Amino acid sequence: MKIPQSAITIGVFAVVIIVAYILLSSGPKGHYPNFAKCLTDNNVKMYGAWWCTHCADQKALLGDSWHLVNYVECSTPDGKGRTQVCIDANVSSYPTWVFQDGKRYQGPLLLDELSNRTGCALDPQN
Repeated sequence: MKIPQSAITIGVFAVVIIVAYILLSSGPKGHYPNFAKCLTDNNVKMYGAWWCTHCADQKALLGDSWHLVNYVECSTPDGKGRTQVCIDANVSSYPTWVFQDGKRYQGPLLLDELSNRTGCALDPQN
């Protein structure tokens, strides 16, 4: 039984895609401890929800430095309500970034945007 050339081409293409995905997804995660600490030292807060995909993307940008960021969870454990701290802060959209001067930004921000808004140096590995 001879395998059609188109099946071989599709198989090779699928293997290339899978290998590329594995290589890209297993690359180094963000490591910005000084940047994350600077955000917190400057009273920057991110309000979010555990089920929010944009919030997960924000966390992924900082990778293993995320735990240093001042994060406020707004969702109840069942995902059906908001925590009182977020109600009191009038936060209903996630992520919401609140800066030291009281300005707010609703939606995800790239690290360089956070750097520009806060003056915190974006220096990976430090």
